[in-house]
Amino acid sequence: MVDKTSILDAVTTALEKAPERKFKESVDITVNLRNIDMSQPKNRIDETILLPNGFDNVKIAVLGKGDITTQAKDVDVDLIIGPEEIERLGGEPREARKVAAEYQFFLAETAMMPLVGRYLGVRLGPRGRMPMPIPTGTDIRPIVQRLRSSVKIRTKDKKVFHAKVGSATMEPEEIAENIDVILRRIESVLESGALNIHSVYVKTTMGPAVRMI
Repeated sequence: MVDKTSILDAVTTALEKAPERKFKESVDITVNLRNIDMSQPKNRIDETILLPNGFDNVKIAVLGKGDITTQAKDVDVDLIIGPEEIERLGGEPREARKVAAEYQFFLAETAMMPLVGRYLGVRLGPRGRMPMPIPTGTDIRPIVQRLRSSVKIRTKDKKVFHAKVGSATMEPEEIAENIDVILRRIESVLESGALNIHSVYVKTTMGPAVRMI
């Protein structure tokens, strides 16, 4: 396991080396795995990790109608998709792919799941974006707030994965803490723990990569 000081040093270097941009850059890590057969489903990673320091570029979509959409508006959810829109997107593959790529988390009323599966499953499923089913009467507001401070890690059959860990406007200590939480969680689900991690890099959107492991 990489120590916290090494993580902080790498984050600080990445932020210092990043050229100034006119937009707010995200900070990402790239993790390369080793000595593990990712063709075996049991070795693949599919984890939603709650971070100690959230950042504001996590986008959430809510699918449904009625009370769930009212709650979604209360917490300024980024996108609300009604039943008719779900069906329409099913006939617009390019637009549906864009939605699947742009939004990190999807919540849907349980009653909407068959409709989602029929029209959007082919777009959301392969990306690990199938919605979290929400039973009638559930208050989604705390769920949304938690997801806004979360990151989803999904490896499929590849030995490399990327994850957003913060934004360039955050303090280096906050970003480093997020990275530490992610790496500890990943180690806990890997067959050989830290021995399965070959290297970890951190970078801003347009900046150079800095190796921490």
